[in-house]
Amino acid sequence: MEALRDVDPAQIGAHALLARLGAGGMGQVYLARSPGGRLVAVKVIRDEITGHQEALARFRREVETVRAVRSAYTANLIDASLAAPPYWLATEYVAGPTLGHAVAERGGLPADTCRRLFAALAEGLASVHAYGVTHRDLKPQNVILGAQGPQLIDFGIARGVGETALTQDGQAPGTPGYTAPEVLLGAEAGAGADVFALGATLAYAATGRPPFGTGVATTVSYRSVHEPVDVAGVETGLAGLIEACVAKDPAVRPGLREVIARCGVRDALVDDPAYLGLGALGEAVPVHEMRTRGPGLQYGYTPTQDVAGAVVTVPPRRGRTRRTGTWVVVGVALAVVGAVAVWKLPLGGQGGEGDRAGGREEGRSPAAQTPDGQVPVGRAPTAGGQSSGAPVAKSPAGPPTYIRQTEPNLDDYNPIQRACARTRAEDGLLDFQTSMPRTMDDPELRSGKVRIGFRVKNALPDAAPYYVAVVVKPQHEVDENGRSTAVTDNRQLGFVAKARDLYEGDEVEWKSVTYPDDFSMQLNGKTVKAPPLSQDPGGWTVVFRHAVSDTDHTTLVCDGFDSGPQKG
Repeated sequence: MEALRDVDPAQIGAHALLARLGAGGMGQVYLARSPGGRLVAVKVIRDEITGHQEALARFRREVETVRAVRSAYTANLIDASLAAPPYWLATEYVAGPTLGHAVAERGGLPADTCRRLFAALAEGLASVHAYGVTHRDLKPQNVILGAQGPQLIDFGIARGVGETALTQDGQAPGTPGYTAPEVLLGAEAGAGADVFALGATLAYAATGRPPFGTGVATTVSYRSVHEPVDVAGVETGLAGLIEACVAKDPAVRPGLREVIARCGVRDALVDDPAYLGLGALGEAVPVHEMRTRGPGLQYGYTPTQDVAGAVVTVPPRRGRTRRTGTWVVVGVALAVVGAVAVWKLPLGGQGGEGDRAGGREEGRSPAAQTPDGQVPVGRAPTAGGQSSGAPVAKSPAGPPTYIRQTEPNLDDYNPIQRACARTRAEDGLLDFQTSMPRTMDDPELRSGKVRIGFRVKNALPDAAPYYVAVVVKPQHEVDENGRSTAVTDNRQLGFVAKARDLYEGDEVEWKSVTYPDDFSMQLNGKTVKAPPLSQDPGGWTVVFRHAVSDTDHTTLVCDGFDSGPQKG
């Protein structure tokens, strides 16, 4: 999703444009808001092809296809204009990343997730086929991973039974690597071609690799016709089903009902943890017109994370007035920090001063307030973040200051996957937001400074103080002089900033720290100042820890940034 440009209209039909969602061969797709406030996706034919009769015929057929097919797996048609330029159609807006984007970001999906996705897409295709329509361009980029399940999009070359095929410049319809061999060889695209595309799409989902390799279109198409699909490393049963779907002979491919049966699904896809995690990669929905935007937190998006599958909430604050309606403005003010993420922290709320009156729910014991993964007061956190049950030395009475290492820190940010090796999602009530630059494209990172922010998005009344300490860890361990060592499996706690009460002052205001200025490390009794980013280019891990004391702290959120290419 990106901002509207000066050349973009303010409105299409009755729909106010908010943002660009993407572009295709036929035109531009916008996010828009209907007069009644409904979010819609508006596809507009490009001006330069409005006189191209074949393109217009293809677009009209897409409109009629979307109008005719009423399925849980397709977005419904809202409105369309086919009488005069600009030609456009508006459909329901489905929030979520495409399968192509999700796999590119996270890599291949687990086998069980693939089976559930396989079955859901097969069911979606079956519902489309029931209307006498073949999709003819199923691929990862045309599957949106919505909250209610996958959605099939882009019916630009879909065709009903008995309709005349429309091709482009004499080429076979579809996308190389996903187009069936018989279609590439000149035959009509029937239901079996959609099964082939389904198998190829799931091959990509399972491996993270193009099903028939990369290269120019003719090379990829040749492999589709003559060579086996790439399922190296895929679980045997799943690989067998993929191979059956992409059989060269359409007559031996399984039908969609058989595909569903062979998947053996017993649980809903929307309950699959890996699928739920992918939803976080989707674009956030704008909260106002994207033309009226501030810097950094661009275009008025509701902030969203793009690195891990968690959404984090924090314990409610009691005794304060709830603040709503202003956080977007505050977010814009801090936006120079960089990309904003929304998380859900675990319930609880023990702080350095212990439980305050009214800080516990009625009828709940203190133990009941501590979910898995959050360490109670007086328990030592293990490397995995769980309580070991062993008491730890407590700091003197009062809030934590600079947390100290008690166990190996296994949190590790991967800049390629943009995710941490260990990040968990917890149930909770309120949104916790974090903010920092992500890549060297950000001028702040290029300057050598990293401003890191956090806050509670909305505050509810009265809880004990909730202290958060920010930890920044380079790839390599450092010695007592702050110089990088050869140890790349860095299990040091990292450089820490002073812990701060999440509810300090006006809780909806951002708290921020700057690396390296505010960070140091205690190493063998010596205070080590944080080194510059240039000392260890690459992925840096940023950890937000709930600190009960200087020696009792647990990871809430793991994130990170990329300071640039590694040396050597």
